[in-house]
Amino acid sequence: MSDPAELIEPLVRELPGWLPAQRWFGGKDRPITGVRPLGTTVLLEGDPLLMHLIVEVRQDERSAPYQLLIASRAQLPEYLGSSWLGTEKGRPCYEASGDADVTGRLLDLIAEGAQVGSLRFSREPGVEVHGGLRGRPITSEQSNTSIVYGNQYILKLFRKLSPGENPDVRLHRALQEQGSDHVAPLLGSITGELGGEPATVGMLQRFITDAVDGWAMATTSVRDLMADPELPPDQVGGDFAGESQRLGQAVATVHNDLRRALGEQLADDEELGRTVKAMNDRLDSVLESVPELREYAPGLRAAFERVRETDGPVPMQFIHGDLHLGQVLRTVTGWLLLDFEGEPAAPVSERSALRSPLRDVAGMLRSFDYAAHQMLVGQPEDPQLTERALEWARRNRAAFCDGYAKNADDSIGDPRSHASLLRALELDKAVYEVAYEHANRPEWLGVPLASIAYLTHEVASSSGGE
Repeated sequence: MSDPAELIEPLVRELPGWLPAQRWFGGKDRPITGVRPLGTTVLLEGDPLLMHLIVEVRQDERSAPYQLLIASRAQLPEYLGSSWLGTEKGRPCYEASGDADVTGRLLDLIAEGAQVGSLRFSREPGVEVHGGLRGRPITSEQSNTSIVYGNQYILKLFRKLSPGENPDVRLHRALQEQGSDHVAPLLGSITGELGGEPATVGMLQRFITDAVDGWAMATTSVRDLMADPELPPDQVGGDFAGESQRLGQAVATVHNDLRRALGEQLADDEELGRTVKAMNDRLDSVLESVPELREYAPGLRAAFERVRETDGPVPMQFIHGDLHLGQVLRTVTGWLLLDFEGEPAAPVSERSALRSPLRDVAGMLRSFDYAAHQMLVGQPEDPQLTERALEWARRNRAAFCDGYAKNADDSIGDPRSHASLLRALELDKAVYEVAYEHANRPEWLGVPLASIAYLTHEVASSSGGE
């Protein structure tokens, strides 16, 4: 088709009804008031036709750019029916990230180092990429879309775009320069244009076969513990504490490498004050919609205020930013960390800022609590199983911190030696979880609320700061 606008313009009118149903769309909390195309690039001519589309999605006073792969063909295979957007000029049109016949084109263009319109497909220096492979999407991913090519490559497409280089690409490059063993090799990237500035739209990595994600391993361990309620945790066959310690070592090593590659700075009193304000602002926002949190507000504010009393320097550096058990893979050689772009819902300025590495530690501690309690959600209260869940969480949280302390640089050391700051960061993360669960999974709300109750009780019971 000579003019892709003949397809794109009518399809864009369908997007307000289609986007909210997509797992990766981040604006499900309010209606879409408008969608307009920002740029279209034809990647494959003929039948099928493949186009890369960037659109601006407006939701009242806010707007955000998203990328889509749009394809059109004379006959739409049955397995692509759920991706159908409409029929234009007698041809079915659909979102094409699940179409193995066309997604191989993206890999081919990276292998060629091609420039197509405003899109630049690049290999990393000294890297060879071989095309000619069909792609299959990973259906479990939420905020982005990843496509696997054979057992060799995985291409992540960042659905919600931001100007500049994505932190995921930048931090992977920095870690590779340090020779890190705890990330999958970065092989290439796709860069587009947004508001006249370059913007990362995709990154290609080596696909790691025979790897298991940390959440699956941890929750299997919890099930094993629940199945043997009489045995001590260290005698249960699926005990996870050894892996938790090795994971802590891996996270500390990644933090060390990022610090060496990209530097650090020390937080002053003003920076600590901004941190406290941001925590209280988040709490104020969540309190408006979640009344169950109100009884804990005084304890939360007290924990946040203790950050101002932190003794000694607080190092700030680039960190993962959204670390949890679902963001790590156990391979035959050790743990890998994934997805360094930070919390997808956070502003770009926050995701690109220097922060305390204890934020990543706090995120992982929260994830251990979630793994421990996931079997109890929606079940009748059982004090024995609740105690087993707490045993598992305490054991693995301690093992993770032990591992982290073993490998951490002296500037951080044992995260538990910064108790007030670590507790405040964990509580701040729990408040974020309360907002998320209230909006998306109300039956899970009790998990972060129980942690907040316990941690704020610790604050009330303790005396002094660090």
